[in-house]
Amino acid sequence: MRKDEQLQVLKDLIQINTENGNELETATYIGRLFKAHQIPYRIDRFDNNRANLVAEIGLKETDDVLGITGHQDTVNVSDQSAWTHAPFAAEVAGDKLYGRGAADMKSGLAAQVIALIELHEQREIKGTLRFIATAGEEYGTPGANRLLAQGVADDLSALLVGEATDGQVVYAHSGSLNYRIKSYGQSAHSARPAQGVNAISGLLQFAAEEKALFYQAPSDPILGAVRHSITVIGGGEQVNTIPDYAELSGNVRPTQSFDNQQVIALIQNAIAQINQQTTYHLEFELIHSFRPVETAPNNSFVKLVNQAAADAFVGRKVGLEITNGATDASVFIKGNPTMPVVILGPDEKAVSHQVDEYTTLSGFYQVIAAYEDVAVKYFKAASRTDRLARSAADQQVHSARQAG
Repeated sequence: MRKDEQLQVLKDLIQINTENGNELETATYIGRLFKAHQIPYRIDRFDNNRANLVAEIGLKETDDVLGITGHQDTVNVSDQSAWTHAPFAAEVAGDKLYGRGAADMKSGLAAQVIALIELHEQREIKGTLRFIATAGEEYGTPGANRLLAQGVADDLSALLVGEATDGQVVYAHSGSLNYRIKSYGQSAHSARPAQGVNAISGLLQFAAEEKALFYQAPSDPILGAVRHSITVIGGGEQVNTIPDYAELSGNVRPTQSFDNQQVIALIQNAIAQINQQTTYHLEFELIHSFRPVETAPNNSFVKLVNQAAADAFVGRKVGLEITNGATDASVFIKGNPTMPVVILGPDEKAVSHQVDEYTTLSGFYQVIAAYEDVAVKYFKAASRTDRLARSAADQQVHSARQAG
């Protein structure tokens, strides 16, 4: 594709409003592109206007299957009037392209689509390159969970995620666990508070303990300390009435050294102690649970992606990083726990979810080249491994025959 054609794909994707939904329109658009280039694909439609898309290319000369994945949805735009550049206009100013999802992550998604098309036309992929476009990554990962149940990641040899990284190579990210604490009390007139049980006070008791709840959690050698926050709280209906119900929500970033089940057990134990030692009654509810993803920095796939990124992103220093943001990989590793996962994407991760979100055109074009280089080098390495394995097997057969 010419650069103007590549840019048009990105613009078209941003101009499709996928605020927490409507991925079907995006999947249909991508499907039309693939059909025009004779790339087989399937759309997995659900809930009226939601959809995943899966496509494959390659000559299947090796058994290796490399996955590349990105999500089609974006977070919402709360106030369009606050934007200097309209969020769905895909306006270009110098090297910047503005729009909701420009960074997170329609630029990465567009780059993956373009890379798949160009690699298909060049016929350089000796194994199977699988493109996975998901729905609902920003909230709940319904698309990734559907694809997990369909086995889309079970045979992957490695997975490349296209979230914005500014060209840096992310080899590990924390999990993300969202929970809700429900507090039940007894209503009473505020003039006689002793006759009631204040549900808000129950939450405050938990919040006070939550500050130190994870102090004893071990530090992960890659991701470091478990991060945690209480982020939403509400309760009460009238100022002169003791509230009989209140709730709060919180977020924890688990690591492999202190994983999701350990986080849940710790919170539940704290609640049990409060219920036993006070008049409050608290209940725990799990909202979402996404696993941490870690690949060793010296893994061969990490090294390969790092070299491809360094070659593609000319003029910037490329290196290895970790992040506390979760991705769809947290879902996919449930079906393939040993699969190496790397995140590599374009600019500009710092403005994801913000007003006047943008990416850079230079970074967009560079990450297309990086994705193509990763795929070509990956399957060349796989082919060499297969040839060596076949050669060794042939030698064993020859030796056995000579001995016989």
